[in-house]
Amino acid sequence: MEQVRWGIIGCGDVTEVKSGPALQKASGSELIAVMRRSADRARDYAERHSVQRFYTDADALIDDPNVNAVYIATPPDSHADYAVRAARAGKPVYVEKPMARTHAECLRMIEACDRAHVPLFVAYYRRALPYFLKVKELVESDAIGAVRSIHITLQQKPIAVDRAQLPWRVDPTISGGGLFFDLASHQLDFLDFLFGPIERASGAAANRAGLYAAEDTVSATFQFSSGPIGSGSWCFCASENRDCIELIGESGQIDFSTFSFAPIALRNSGEHTFDIAPPAHVQQPLVQTVVDALLGKGHCPSTGQSGARTSAVMEQIVYGR
Repeated sequence: MEQVRWGIIGCGDVTEVKSGPALQKASGSELIAVMRRSADRARDYAERHSVQRFYTDADALIDDPNVNAVYIATPPDSHADYAVRAARAGKPVYVEKPMARTHAECLRMIEACDRAHVPLFVAYYRRALPYFLKVKELVESDAIGAVRSIHITLQQKPIAVDRAQLPWRVDPTISGGGLFFDLASHQLDFLDFLFGPIERASGAAANRAGLYAAEDTVSATFQFSSGPIGSGSWCFCASENRDCIELIGESGQIDFSTFSFAPIALRNSGEHTFDIAPPAHVQQPLVQTVVDALLGKGHCPSTGQSGARTSAVMEQIVYGR
């Protein structure tokens, strides 16, 4: 493969700025086809983003001989099905997060890609963003010594919902759960990147506001195979917004956010802050690692194996399985 020629299945909001332009701007990469079930919307996207062709059928895009890699950007309920289809066609897969609705679906995707000898990548793009790589650098340079414990706090005001047409993110039949699955997945995956796999996790989940059927409040404890113990509190029906992860070490502490990109705070022998803004297209650094891996020039830090681990941990916390 000399150039990665992408086809997108599901060109919705996430592809407008975060990922679609990243596929076009990454070195060695081009976006040549998109698919959406609405012909008018598919055509509109293709015209606005200067994409050569559009489809209303996923199989037609997968079977396009000019497409040699497939990006799946649909809601999670179709991730496994499309990934299996792309793998059977011999095409590498880059799939949105969460990787699938369930860990079992993740394993199905991994098995299909392994059987077809094609790589599988997951869009946990924080693994490649400069802001989060700075946190990793601080941890690995022993800026706070050995990390003893970790605490996640994520609070958000309730989202406005139309009960007749709920957003897919709070429909468990589509997403696997509620906003915890959509947002906490980024946090848990990044911590996996920092400290390795979580070997034990448990939690409690409830619906406190009654706005939809999915959980809106979650508490958890977890332990990494490398040693640190963690806890988390997520509330999506809170009175105010809060977004913080605290890394507590033997000689200091690092505080950072997941979604607001608030300055990273390091407290050890003194106090230091690092203000690192995200790039215009936040998936571009990770997309570049995917492209480099496909071209044999590097590796991607977010794979099907790591993405499946995050799904397994979320299931353990919310469903106890």
